[in-house]
Amino acid sequence: MVTAIIVAAGQGVRMGNSVFKQYLMLGDHPVLAHSLITFGLCGLVNNLYVVVPESDMDYCLQKIVRPLKLGIDIKLVSGGPQRQLSVYNGLRKIENKRGIVVIHDGVRPFVTPGLIQVCVQGAEETGACIPAVPVADTLKKVNSSGLVSQTVERKGVWQAQTPQAFAYELITRAHEKAMVDGFIASDDAFLVERLGGKVKIVTGGRNNFKITTPEDLRIARAMIAFDRMNEAIQELSDNHLI
Repeated sequence: MVTAIIVAAGQGVRMGNSVFKQYLMLGDHPVLAHSLITFGLCGLVNNLYVVVPESDMDYCLQKIVRPLKLGIDIKLVSGGPQRQLSVYNGLRKIENKRGIVVIHDGVRPFVTPGLIQVCVQGAEETGACIPAVPVADTLKKVNSSGLVSQTVERKGVWQAQTPQAFAYELITRAHEKAMVDGFIASDDAFLVERLGGKVKIVTGGRNNFKITTPEDLRIARAMIAFDRMNEAIQELSDNHLI
């Protein structure tokens, strides 16, 4: 049994837009819808929980979930004031407490079925598996005065992504431990690491980026436009028109 939690409860402050970033249009669909389509049609996920701001639940149901007609059980969950609490809300709503839970940022629209599959397989082996890419740029640690205090060795440093897949019992226990300790992590895998759990890394993709800023959205829209252009050229070629 594989259950997915798509987290889309953020307000996107850095986007500088009155519309939350998960609802901004990307091609023919809102950003969030792209993730839902991939998870809904990948053939691996049995149940899908979408965590959104409480005030947006009816909007998401009427404007995003129902029009997609994905043919998979999708439940909406009210989000919390922080991402970590939103994920925990999703975990608590899951009815089947066995199997693998896949947690994904709803504003990573270019996730692929193949990446979901390898993360699920990795979690089945070790209990926890996440995608990541090696850091390519030089890393600088900066102090409060805006001065470089340290150059961080990038060898062996990877940039974590989602979807992150876990055994249900393990990730739930990790979240509950964090709540007791008052600990807030930047991703779910960190919570498992605090328990001493082994987290397997699989290679993610540079295109699997998180839309956070207006520049990210422009890049995403350019990628969609490029794909459409290639599809049009291929169709013309198949019809021997070029």
